[in-house]
Amino acid sequence: MHEKAPKDISACRRFFLEPASARHRQYEALRAYFVEQRPSREVARAFGYSPGGFQVLCHHFRREPDPLFFVNPKRGPREQPKKSAARDLIVELRKRNYSVYEISESLKERGQPLSATAVREVLKAEGFAPLPRRRDEERPQRPRATIEPVADARRFVLTPGQFHTRCGGLFLFVPQLLELSLDTLASSARLPGSKMIPAAHALRASLALKLWSIERKSHVMALIADEGLALFAGLNAFPKKSFLSEYSSRVTHAQTLTLLAAYHKQLGGADFLAGHSFNLDFHSVPYYGEHPVIERHYVSMRSRRQPSILAFLAQDADGRAFCYANADLRKGEEAEEIFRFIEFWKKLRGALPRHLVFDSRLTTYANLARLEDMGITFITLRRRSAALLKEIALLPRSAWRTVELNVPTRKYRTPRVYEQTVSLEGKKFRQLFILDLGHEEPTILITNDRRSSAPKLITRYAQRMLIENALSDAVRFFHVDALSSAVGLKVDFDMALLVIASGLYRLLARKMRGYADAQARVIFRDLIDMPATVDVTDKEVQVRFDRRAHLPIVLASGLLDTTVEVPWWNGMRLRLTAG
Repeated sequence: MHEKAPKDISACRRFFLEPASARHRQYEALRAYFVEQRPSREVARAFGYSPGGFQVLCHHFRREPDPLFFVNPKRGPREQPKKSAARDLIVELRKRNYSVYEISESLKERGQPLSATAVREVLKAEGFAPLPRRRDEERPQRPRATIEPVADARRFVLTPGQFHTRCGGLFLFVPQLLELSLDTLASSARLPGSKMIPAAHALRASLALKLWSIERKSHVMALIADEGLALFAGLNAFPKKSFLSEYSSRVTHAQTLTLLAAYHKQLGGADFLAGHSFNLDFHSVPYYGEHPVIERHYVSMRSRRQPSILAFLAQDADGRAFCYANADLRKGEEAEEIFRFIEFWKKLRGALPRHLVFDSRLTTYANLARLEDMGITFITLRRRSAALLKEIALLPRSAWRTVELNVPTRKYRTPRVYEQTVSLEGKKFRQLFILDLGHEEPTILITNDRRSSAPKLITRYAQRMLIENALSDAVRFFHVDALSSAVGLKVDFDMALLVIASGLYRLLARKMRGYADAQARVIFRDLIDMPATVDVTDKEVQVRFDRRAHLPIVLASGLLDTTVEVPWWNGMRLRLTAG
């Protein structure tokens, strides 16, 4: 047996000057400061502390009555009491063929809660292998999920009978769907389909979720057994979330644009979406997954840039409904999207849009010059640069004129205006500086409208808040910000559904007295969210609504006075009645 060689003097010296453990280093540093009375900064530098950190260490040392530097801390227990107490019971339950999750539930019922992970660790320590997959008859008897039928249009049969549905209000949209002819929309856009779920049925099922304000497609499982939802789509059972997710990913951007064009053609356009003026805006749909292609965009609700899908939306100012959407955008393409909308509208109506209103960040000054050359009138904001703010501040008070806005409900009705002509990208535009409009900073408008008065221009741009309110409604009611969840969805297709669903709500609101200007969530709360009893006879399907406070408004609309023939019900007629 060899004896260890004694340390030399330099090694012994390093033991004190270069301590290896944290507690030893603290001891030597404090000794140097308090005993050797070396300066604080010098000690901190010698032993690797920051000046402030070493002062905190000295402060704690002064307050600690009996500091311990070289005593090993007490070791904790070598076993876990909860696991040890339940070990025998865990082994007994596993011998009775209980799974990890069933054992965890049994322990919780007996007042010995233990997680499934802890149970798995105990079983692994005892030498138990994972259970093989068991048949239902081999599992312990306990409540299980019901097995719902698979959606298949070939099995759809209207047999006489009666059932209750939570989604009774959806049937108020059936007359409008007949006017739109979703079968024509699906065939025009060449949407994907199968023998089990044809394209029109898949489109109706997807649209039903938007109309009923179901936040995520996974939440459809809460209504999967509702016979009324399946009847609305014309299926024997409503499609499950796996189909809905996969279906949206099969729809291409070209099919989405064709679907929107067919939607406008079926509407007729002139009465509902006249196209006299449009509000344009971008919206960023937050993305919380991991995808290498997703880019970072500014999300206004979060006031920051984060992974998101950028969507462009156009709203008809008179109809107050979305008429165009595109979520197939990449960075650098934002400024040109306004011209894609113009091209879409020209193909649709044979003429360019007359009037556009949008924010300052929607496009560039060069594109404003292009709009001028195309003869399209626009109103937009100009960014407040330091030079413009300085120019506004130096204007004498006599240069401003006070105008009155013809908006009785507006608080700030008498703003001050200074108007001038500016040259941007070789074109001359009207520029308006506006004060006392309810904002701390001045508002700067740019337009090529040389005929309208300043109050009219200010009022029209203020009405751009319609699209801001509609976007807020889309976020809260149509849940456009909940698209990118754990269930994979294609945002572009869902934005097209948003356009159609918002149009259906606006068309329905026109028939309901007092709701012409109401937002979708208010219409849903008062008029659509109604349970109903469905009676199927040999000749018709009768939907009888339960008594509600707002039911007289539905009665006054005239929707309950007539019956309509529904093609996807094999020609059966629908009758809406009140209970």
